[in-house]
Amino acid sequence: MATHLTPFAKRRSRTRHRVKSNAYGRPRLSVFRSGKHIYAQVIDDKTAATLVAASSNEKEGKPAKTYNLDAATAVGKKIAERALAKGVKQVVFDRGGYIYHGRVKALADAAREGGLEF
Repeated sequence: MATHLTPFAKRRSRTRHRVKSNAYGRPRLSVFRSGKHIYAQVIDDKTAATLVAASSNEKEGKPAKTYNLDAATAVGKKIAERALAKGVKQVVFDRGGYIYHGRVKALADAAREGGLEF
C-alpha cells in the first residue's frame, strides 16, 4: 500500500535523504520551524540520538518574541555553544524542507558565527 505524502513531506524527505547520504560521518543540524517557535537539534544518525537541542521555547534567555529573526539568531547561538561544549564542531545542515531564507538562514548564520562548521 503506497502512502501519499503532502508536497511538503516529499520535499522534507528528499532533502533529508540528500543530507544523510552526503553526511561524511558528521552529525546533522536539523531545523524545525512552527508559527510561534523555532527548534534546532544536532542528531547523530548512526546511533539515532539527539546530541544537543535548543529552541525559542526554553525558559532561560527567552526573547520577547519567539517567532522573529532575533529569536532564530538566539537559537543558532545556543545550539552552537552547546554543540561545541559536547565536542561537536562540524555538522551537516538539514533545513528540513524549508527555504533557506528568513528565520532558517538567520539560525544557520548564527550557528556559523558561534563556531559550527557546515
